Amino acid sequence: METDTQPLYGIKAELFKSLSHPARLQVLEVLAADPGLSAPVQRLLEVTGAEPSALSQHLAVLKRAGVVTSTRTGNAVEYRLTEPLVAELLVVARAFLLQRLAGDADPARLAAARTLPALPGASARAVLDAARERADRR
Repeated sequence: METDTQPLYGIKAELFKSLSHPARLQVLEVLAADPGLSAPVQRLLEVTGAEPSALSQHLAVLKRAGVVTSTRTGNAVEYRLTEPLVAELLVVARAFLLQRLAGDADPARLAAARTLPALPGASARAVLDAARERADRR
């Protein structure tokens, strides 16, 4: 008996849509790099360089997707990843990115990747070294 899995793929597609903006990915990486998987809005504004209204819209998208949650203490708002699994997803995406960049003719892009914040589960150095080894074997 076949089951209708299309709604499940729709939910997954919505998750990936919520991740489909560079500013949102940057926010998630900042949160994932923090030991508590959280950061105050002020930190997110500093890191992204986004206007407060733009950042607010990006955070709302991530909240609707269930990827982040927020808490307010007085005037301060802090955002947190809802699941450590989100951080793991970012590690896998980083590994994919670095593997692609290892074969890139532009070394500046690979150098820029080294400046990204460290993510839990894999060091940027380990991921870069593994990507470089794969590229050397080709």
